[in-house]
Amino acid sequence: MPTDAAKARNARHSFDSTFAENRKARHDYSVLETLECGIALTGTEVKSVRFGRVSLAGSYGAVLKGELWLVGADISTYEFGNRFNHDPKRERKLLVHSKEVRELRMKTEAKGLTLVPLSLYLKHGRIKVSLGVCRGKALHDKREALKNKDVQRAILRDAR
Repeated sequence: MPTDAAKARNARHSFDSTFAENRKARHDYSVLETLECGIALTGTEVKSVRFGRVSLAGSYGAVLKGELWLVGADISTYEFGNRFNHDPKRERKLLVHSKEVRELRMKTEAKGLTLVPLSLYLKHGRIKVSLGVCRGKALHDKREALKNKDVQRAILRDAR
């Protein structure tokens, strides 16, 4: 039978939340598949992320030297971090199996696909990144998607 401390620990880690979402990614790219990755962060980065001071705009995933990295994500410096603060724009290592890294490298090199971070969230007490394997949309595809969204909105409005 679990103790009170174990119950409290499980309750604390069961709360999941989203810290950042890359909304523009779904507009600019068509997402072919998604992959959940862990991310290697320093202590002050974790505190900044938990305060919601993170932006995924303009960031991307890259396979460098056989490892998967998140490039261009902006995690603001932690106010109370003093000399232990981090560089806000540094490259951060994404934690995935080496087999997945090889597959992603082959997809991005051969097929002209891009790795785009879609969201940054908490899952069971760990910060995770949802990474999408994406293909860029042409301008007419973006316009068509906006038209479809407007039509759906009008249908819902008329149904009410």
